Amino acid sequence: MADTAFKRATYDDLLALPENVVGEIVSGVLYSQPRPAPRHVIAAHRLSGQLEPPFGFGTGGPGNWVFAGEPELHLGEEILVPDVAGWRREHFVPPEGAYFEQVPDWICELLSPSTARHDRINKMTQYAAFGVQYAWLIDPIAETLEAYRLEKGQWLQIAALAEKGEVAVEPFAAAPFSLETLWL
Repeated sequence: MADTAFKRATYDDLLALPENVVGEIVSGVLYSQPRPAPRHVIAAHRLSGQLEPPFGFGTGGPGNWVFAGEPELHLGEEILVPDVAGWRREHFVPPEGAYFEQVPDWICELLSPSTARHDRINKMTQYAAFGVQYAWLIDPIAETLEAYRLEKGQWLQIAALAEKGEVAVEPFAAAPFSLETLWL
């Protein structure tokens, strides 16, 4: 009889992946996907460019945030890699090692056809379980942004924008920008 016992993935499994692959461990399962497509990478970079001046540096905005692109988050046994994450400066403690163990206040996932289901179902469930307060899901192909706030352990959608909508959304409502700046 075949052994069907579930074997939880380990950090060693993650480290064994090829360099051109992004890996995560969610609920004990190793997920891997190739590096993101150009639309995805450009939208993430442009989003960071919109948020960093007013919220990271305080130029034209309140400041007091720290952002990281594709940070490796070690949350309990989960290893998650959001496309962009942010911590309020008063909550942030710089990590000593190569990954973050502190729960971010905000995450953003850029959806692609190959990752959308995983991002929406598996990862959003874990972000809620660990108390991430805000989550944005951006689809650079559909040119949409969905924003969520954690309320009593559940995600509450607080905005849904498309194409050229103005992004004046929690937790970054203090410095609005046009959604179209993210698209190629």
